[in-house]
Amino acid sequence: MGLFDKLAGWLGLKKKEVHVLCLGLDNSGKTTIINKLKPSNAQTQDIVPTIGFSIEKFKTSSLSFTVFDMSGQGRYRNLWEHYYKEGQAIIFVIDSSDKLRMVVAKEELDTLLNHPAIKIFELGRDSKTYQKICEHSQSMRLRPRDPTVCVLVGYNLQRTTMTDIKHRRIPILFFANKMDLRDAVSSVKVSQLLSLENIKDKPWHICASDALKGEGLQEGVDWLQDQIQAMKT
Repeated sequence: MGLFDKLAGWLGLKKKEVHVLCLGLDNSGKTTIINKLKPSNAQTQDIVPTIGFSIEKFKTSSLSFTVFDMSGQGRYRNLWEHYYKEGQAIIFVIDSSDKLRMVVAKEELDTLLNHPAIKIFELGRDSKTYQKICEHSQSMRLRPRDPTVCVLVGYNLQRTTMTDIKHRRIPILFFANKMDLRDAVSSVKVSQLLSLENIKDKPWHICASDALKGEGLQEGVDWLQDQIQAMKT
């Protein structure tokens, strides 16, 4: 940490850090949106499809965002759930011109919102469930006291708190992206197709956007910033 960072911390000027998951199908414009939110001198000129995930950063007037830009390709979507515990907010991007895959986007959103929390009660060391959980934890290289695994005490496996999307009131910002394309549907229509009105336990907002021009992005980020600050107070 540099001297300026230390001084900023002492004076209360340092921006609060927030971890955000950026999700959505491949080719929806996730990486382009995140790139556009960065300072112009830090933006990448050539955008390539994300493999696995990448970590990007950008800042607003009062927050410092660390964004987990998750690949939306089918073979990588199973990686999303391993990062749910990191997220304090979600940006979900939809290609508003791709009507054929709107159903797939809805399925992925429903899976995200209903992702089950692990509930494990005391289990003997000889049980098959215990052994499977231990193998899974080791394969993910998780620490024994990581909130996504269970705490080992003596010969029993005891239930611990798991941080999950379903049981947390975290804000979700939707970008109905590629509004510049001829086949794009309105953000209202996207909202209807995704049944966003059924989300009752989390604050959400949808913005029409054109990532290439940066249109609609600031409105969305301003809303997200307000929601996160309200949660911290």
